[in-house]
Amino acid sequence: MSTVRAVTVTPGVPDSLRLVEEWPEPAAEEGAILVEALAVGICGTDHEIITGAYGEAPPGQERLVLGHESLGRVLEDPTGTLQPGDLVAGIVRHPDPVPCPNCAVDEWDMCRNGLYTEHGIKALPGFARDRWRVQPKFAVGLDPVLAPVGMLLEPTSVVAKAWDHIERIGARAEWKPQSVLVTGAGPIGLLAALLATQRQLSVHVLDRATTGPKPELVQALGATYHTSPVSELDFAPDVVVECTGAPSVVLDCMYKAGPTGIICLTGVSSGGRTIDLDAGALNRELVLENNVVFGSVNANRRHWELAAEALARADQSWLNSLITRRVPVSSYAEAYTSSGGDIKVVLDFER
Repeated sequence: MSTVRAVTVTPGVPDSLRLVEEWPEPAAEEGAILVEALAVGICGTDHEIITGAYGEAPPGQERLVLGHESLGRVLEDPTGTLQPGDLVAGIVRHPDPVPCPNCAVDEWDMCRNGLYTEHGIKALPGFARDRWRVQPKFAVGLDPVLAPVGMLLEPTSVVAKAWDHIERIGARAEWKPQSVLVTGAGPIGLLAALLATQRQLSVHVLDRATTGPKPELVQALGATYHTSPVSELDFAPDVVVECTGAPSVVLDCMYKAGPTGIICLTGVSSGGRTIDLDAGALNRELVLENNVVFGSVNANRRHWELAAEALARADQSWLNSLITRRVPVSSYAEAYTSSGGDIKVVLDFER
């Protein structure tokens, strides 16, 4: 019986990251489409699972295969949805089995009862293995031009959803946004800025880094890079996409947005910190200016497809520049070791 290599953890057990050399082949029940792994992207979620903060193995199993930012090549698809050789990514979240009203209409990103499952995170095996399977409904085909960078589809789907919801909220009134502030120049922030530039908006990105690739990546988009506090900016943005999760930055963004401004929170705060807050003043600001603050996480298929289109339209050399390290599977531990200068680290199954 053949086996695959798989990067795994024991959920809830810190530092249990292991490369298992003989992991079982993906079961047919996982999906009709068999995929050869090309790469997986690594993000903060993976690091938190490795520390034991959360994560859930599939029912009846002790270990969880990591990897939710996938890129693969189709080996076989008896359904005819895709063809052998096609590039493909697997949608991370699956609807709950009940299902809740949102999951019942394929909006599993808005699940209301928390019974959803997620590849490489919650009760579904991830994509960090030599071969994986996926159901046609959760397989997203990619333009061949994205072969080097297709693992960016998952984080791009997150910001595609954010922009979709921003525009839906904006439609409540006559709305012609001009300026966008993105806080945080990590992968999510940079991709949010990319989608903003594709909308022909004036884009500003704020981050603490004064050296390294971030300023140049922002400038290459035609956007403006800032390192000052949000409160010191000399403009009031129509849209804010907050990607840091830092409580002080979140609050500053709420105060800074212009009239009828929309603030989308994509960064997840760790909690455990308190700051002084004049809740009455903030309430007055939001109400009198008709501002909206909302949170956004995950994505449904429509957003994944929008993300695939956005990536295919983007400057491919710029997308390649987001990937600061490509690490072979044999050096997996190095890939999951944080480096202060990284933007996106990729675990490469072809090396």
